[in-house]
This record gives sequence, C-alpha cells and structure tokens, in this order.
Amino acid sequence: MKTISILNLKGGVAKTFTAANMAYELYRRGYKVLLLDNDKQGNLSKAYGRYDAESVAPITKLLSGEWKNPEEIIQHTDYEGIDIITANMSLFGATWNLTKEENENQTERYSACKLWHYDYCIIDNPPDIGLNVINALAITDEVIVPVKLDNYALEGLDIVAEQIEDVRGFNPAIRLAGVLITSYQNTDGESAGVEWLEEQGVYNILGIVRYSKKVAENSFLRKPIYEYSPCCGAAQGYKKFVTAYTGKAR
Repeated sequence: MKTISILNLKGGVAKTFTAANMAYELYRRGYKVLLLDNDKQGNLSKAYGRYDAESVAPITKLLSGEWKNPEEIIQHTDYEGIDIITANMSLFGATWNLTKEENENQTERYSACKLWHYDYCIIDNPPDIGLNVINALAITDEVIVPVKLDNYALEGLDIVAEQIEDVRGFNPAIRLAGVLITSYQNTDGESAGVEWLEEQGVYNILGIVRYSKKVAENSFLRKPIYEYSPCCGAAQGYKKFVTAYTGKAR
C-alpha cells in the first residue's frame, strides 16, 4: 500500500477537495482506497457522507491509543472501493492530550493503518504541524502539496519541504512527490507562477487543475466533481493528474 499525505500549511488550497477526488479517480481505475481524515473539521468525512459530530471520531480513538485495530473503525462509503476513517472536533482534544504525554510512541499512533488489502491510503491533513500531522507523516510514503497560485501561495513550500526533511529522522522513506496546482486561471500572474515553479527545478509539478464554478456548485451535493460535471475543467484536471500519477488511464 502506498500512503499519500495531502499537505499544505496554507488553508484554502483545495486539500480536502484533492483528497476526495484523487480517491475517486483511483477507485475508477480499480484501486482500493483507504481515506484517513486527519482534520478536526471533518470535511473529508462530510464529502463522503460519513461525518458524525456527536460521537468520538474513529481517528480520535486511533490517535489516543484507545483503539488499536483500524479495521474495527473503518467505515465503507457509497463507493465499493473507497473506505474511510472519519474525524470531527474530538480530534482536537486527542491531539492536545498527546502533546502532554511522556510516551516514546507519540509518532506511531497511525502505524496500524498500513493495511495490506488497500492499494492506496490518502490522508487529508489540516494546515498545521500538530502531533496528528506528525503521526500521519510518520506513515507517509509521498507528500502531495496542493497550491493555488497567488502572492502568498508559494511561500509555504519551503516550510513543507523542511518539515519533510525533519520527518526523515523517523521515516526515511518519506518524499515530496510534488505540487498540484489547483483552481488555475490562465492569467498573466498565474502563468508567471507556473514558470517560476518550473524554473526552480525543485518542485515537481504533478498536474494543473483549472478553476471551475462547478466546484462551488458541487460543494452542497457531496459528490466527486466528475460525477457532477465530468466535462468541467476541475473534473478533467483531476482525471489527467491521476492518470499521470499512476500511469494508468480509465
């Protein structure tokens, strides 16, 4: 199983949207996917219709050490090839409590998620580096950084790269796969941003997902964008991105 963390320390760059639609595109190619919602807002859980605000979230039990076997807390989604470990605000308390523990395995709480019967595990992370994110990076093979090209979007890339270098102390296998440009509009400024990234030669551009007003329309329907509007730029962008990433078309 390959574990992918979707991470950017800047909010509003389509991290959750990327996790949700990448999972769908992998599923459409016949892969079995486990989603791990690592953000207390639970937006990925909401996207797949499995959000529960009242109960202690499964990811919280996993992080706190209350539930060792993730197979007991994995939920099926409406898609036969996509399962999920959900989150809600209870994750905030578990993350805070973990910072106060004097325990050697503070970074090993998600290690049981390495399940052989999934092809991919995709982790949706919040825009910070709390212990829940450190635990996610501890089991991550590749990090994908969604980026919206504005004046401040590129500033956090170096910080993410530095965090990945730090994590190599306990996860030598982790690597930065590259950046996924989201909500792209073909303006002079955004074109210059793409050129800047290419000139750096440091950050591999994995794909470009074009802006589409269909994304906002779809946010209330909780469907993968391809099912709502298959011809829109966003749907086609994620389709092409996953084809390039896996080398497998659908």
